[in-house]
Amino acid sequence: MKASRLLHLLLLLQTRQRISTTELAERLEVSRRTVLRDVEALSTAGVPVYAERGRNGGIVLLPGARLNASHLEPPELEVLSVAGLDSGQLERMGLSAVQESAARKIAARQAAAPESPSLLRLADLVLVDSNAWLADSKPAVDVSDLASALRHRRRLRIQYRRSAEKQASARVVDPYGIVAKSGRWYLIADDQGTGRLFALERLSAYEQLDAPAVLRPDETLRTRWAALKERTERPGRVSVTVRLRENGLDLARRILGTRIHDVSDTENGWCTVVVRYPDIESVRQLLQFGDHIEILTPETARKRMSQLAKDLAERHSAPAS
Repeated sequence: MKASRLLHLLLLLQTRQRISTTELAERLEVSRRTVLRDVEALSTAGVPVYAERGRNGGIVLLPGARLNASHLEPPELEVLSVAGLDSGQLERMGLSAVQESAARKIAARQAAAPESPSLLRLADLVLVDSNAWLADSKPAVDVSDLASALRHRRRLRIQYRRSAEKQASARVVDPYGIVAKSGRWYLIADDQGTGRLFALERLSAYEQLDAPAVLRPDETLRTRWAALKERTERPGRVSVTVRLRENGLDLARRILGTRIHDVSDTENGWCTVVVRYPDIESVRQLLQFGDHIEILTPETARKRMSQLAKDLAERHSAPAS
């Protein structure tokens, strides 16, 4: 534990050169006395670090003294391979501490050999947050435990509830891995030979079976995900033409995404948009646009929207019971 703390202390100093004893104690989660003892131990071992007293004092690492921190441990290399995950997702994967360790080494290496003193680091200018807006979707199972189980490449018996069902049912699947998409986690697996996405918030339990997973030849998690994503986002079979207020077009692009097939030029504050759905019932998604939208064709979609709006109006015409 002490060796790890000493390395952490050196990495912090290599990045900043001078840090107060109080801040180091807080960062290392030890007492100020322990920090001073660690500095004395490092100094005795020949590391050019010392405690400087006074108002602007602190713990100082002499300029030019560099720790070779470019070599990452295997767990740190693994956390970098899933660098698209945000802090919450890393926490669920049990990788937060490893990520912090890798980040300290990278910061120390960058401080040792900056590209240009006058240029800001890309990490200071680009931030990746893969959480969806206003999302609070929490997996029902421990993501870290599930990821560890998947390393064994065995079949899984899962308890899973479809979105239209009230109760979970058991099924045996052949898993490829898990994917984080827009703040939600999915298990990617073949269910009786058919590729499926299983949302982890509806996967209530799982167990590893003795049988090895039967995966498709030359298929990987990335290839299966690409196929399932393309199938999910593929334009639907039903084309619905709507009139949409111009000021609602940006919102429509965010909500409908690739379902939007065509957008006409704006006329008198309205534009015509063609939306593709897998079936007529899916037009209920358009209710959220309120009086900013009108379905033009087909007539079946127009009638269904009229019925949905009527049911909604009747439900709100009387006080809530």
